[in-house]
Amino acid sequence: MRSDKRTIEGISFIKTTVTSFDSLRPDPGDPPRRWLKRHWPWLSLLALACIGVGLFDAWLGTCGFYGCPSPAEIRAFHPSEGGNVYDRSGRLLGHLENVRRVNVSIGSVPKQVRDAFVATEDRRFYEHNGLDWRGVFRAALRNFSSGGIRQGFSTITMQVAHNSFLQDRYHGRSLRRKLVELRISRLLERQLTKDQILEHYLNVIYLGNGVNGVEAASLDLFGKNINQVTLAEGAVLAALPKGPSVYTPRRHPERAVQRRNLVLGLMADQGYVTQAQAAAAQHTPLRIAETEWRPSITSEASALDAVRALVDSVVPDVLKEGDVNVYTTVDATLQRAADKVMLRHIAEITQETRESFGHVNEEAQGALVALDPASGDIRAVVPGKRTQRGGFNRAFNARRQPGSAFKPFVYAAALAAGYKPSTEVDDDPVEVQVGRTVWTPANYNNQYNGQITFARALLLSANSATVRVSRAVGERAVISAAQRNGISSPLTPVPAIALGAEGVTPVELVASYAPFANGGVRVKPRLVTRIEAPDGTLLWSSETQRTPVMDAQDAFEITEMLQGVVNYGTGRSIRDMGVSGPVAGKTGTTNEGNDVWFVGYTPTLVAGVWFGYDNPRQISYNASGGRLAAPAWAEFYQAGWHEPRGASFLPPAGMVSAVVDPQSGELAGEWCPVRTRQWFKQGHEPTEPCQLHTGPPEGQVIVDVNGNVQNPPSRDPISAAARGIGNILRKIIHW
Repeated sequence: MRSDKRTIEGISFIKTTVTSFDSLRPDPGDPPRRWLKRHWPWLSLLALACIGVGLFDAWLGTCGFYGCPSPAEIRAFHPSEGGNVYDRSGRLLGHLENVRRVNVSIGSVPKQVRDAFVATEDRRFYEHNGLDWRGVFRAALRNFSSGGIRQGFSTITMQVAHNSFLQDRYHGRSLRRKLVELRISRLLERQLTKDQILEHYLNVIYLGNGVNGVEAASLDLFGKNINQVTLAEGAVLAALPKGPSVYTPRRHPERAVQRRNLVLGLMADQGYVTQAQAAAAQHTPLRIAETEWRPSITSEASALDAVRALVDSVVPDVLKEGDVNVYTTVDATLQRAADKVMLRHIAEITQETRESFGHVNEEAQGALVALDPASGDIRAVVPGKRTQRGGFNRAFNARRQPGSAFKPFVYAAALAAGYKPSTEVDDDPVEVQVGRTVWTPANYNNQYNGQITFARALLLSANSATVRVSRAVGERAVISAAQRNGISSPLTPVPAIALGAEGVTPVELVASYAPFANGGVRVKPRLVTRIEAPDGTLLWSSETQRTPVMDAQDAFEITEMLQGVVNYGTGRSIRDMGVSGPVAGKTGTTNEGNDVWFVGYTPTLVAGVWFGYDNPRQISYNASGGRLAAPAWAEFYQAGWHEPRGASFLPPAGMVSAVVDPQSGELAGEWCPVRTRQWFKQGHEPTEPCQLHTGPPEGQVIVDVNGNVQNPPSRDPISAAARGIGNILRKIIHW
């Protein structure tokens, strides 16, 4: 019986199924074309609805077609402090923008401050998954009853989503913004813990007066770090997100107190504090710091101004890419030394001017540039004494007369023309016809030296001798030598060019000394190597630029001559300051002491220091580069730079050596107090004995081989004159 029943049921099911399929067959009396024509409005609506659902899903899934942040981006996110700038070793140097925010970890924020924000902004923060449905219904009822949008339902997670990833997309309240916030909030909740989300919130939230985050707000309002605030002060901070400008304590202290007390009441109602603790805090007087907090420009590296200007010129609006990373060539240790030394010496020079001439309203200024002579990479730059960000960059833009610091180019042109360091020139007063006038350049303190070598003329910074050398090779040749090395400022071929009468910028003067140090190769100063987006995408990069411009042997002869300047000449204060090792350089002082310079270099660093006034004026009665600029250079170098062990200037192949008196540049004789081995081009080595030291120093007793004391040479004027004439005759007839 059961078997027959199952058979009958099976046959019945088959008949039903067949009947159903028959109903799907086209009805000859109602063809599909007629059916579609009759039902097309509803079918169109259905299709549009399906397309709309698909588009909405795609829109929401891609966060408004902008693309949602990836899990890696969410985990790596931190509130912007204005773009990061790193030194050549990857150490943080500072920030691009003046963002009034200081990020802190969740552990640095007292629990009572965290509780105050949670109680006020999102009481169910630790219970929901990004969207608080109770808050949604509560806001919906409030808005419906008021006939408009009066209350939002943003959770802390949604606020983090907006302030972290949607700040530039949506402004004001809108359903579209809320939907995207919800989408990103869900992604945040999946990738981060609640404490991580709260940490982001406490760092990113805007709290008025241009301040973001609780640390910056605490510094701004209370003058102390967030980990030091009291319960009452924490409640003041938690009161601000609802209306930063409405409840700001500086402008509206009464409103701030009322809102603070409301926050304390909420904390007590939710069990974060006792009623007694809340009442005590509510009666605490509101005390606000007298001065606002702003990131100090005196504590940040002054090189950042130059970095900001460069970044803005090569990648405008770079921060729209996010908290970008800028990698520079700056050495943080050397930069700190430069900032400290320059600030102190500028103050000392200002004081010296006032002691010399009475009260002076203007403060002195200065600039420093230091770079790697091999690559042109800038290791430190000081644009001047800074009173605000983005001020005038004297290191890059101020054209000032270099004075005698320009003289190495005169002698470089002479060497290129075939002259030798041992070539002699007359260092007596000189007159130069310039149009209808006669120009008579004078030596410092009107001291002249007669016939001297090129090497000694540069060592003593002899103006008359240098002008004669410049006239001999031609002013155009001098200008060409300077321009080949890197001087880009316009130069006029006039006799005064030999003494640095045309303005140049500190950065170009320093860079133009690099070929002397590196074997004759011009380098282009470089400050930034690359700029990257937060995800590491390369936005901009630069390469080193090197161009051979000098004969390597000529460059080394100039270096030998400039080492003499430091060891025995106008740059001697470098040694007096205790700087050891190979150093070459040149001082510079302009007429009336308006500008003082020192440009010096070692095998691994070339740096220049300038001091003066923006409105040129005499610094003091006896201002000179050797007395004012060179000591600052020495102090900067000692405080910030360490020359590699064994570093030295290495002569190019093919040069020959000779033992010379470094003060005269001639072959050392028995009476020369110092003898040193120097290198020269083949045929440029000196052949004449030293005429500067031809006998024992004044008052020295001479003892012969038998121990008998001999009378020193007569020092009477007649004998001295006779010896001088004898020396001249020996030069003429080559005795």
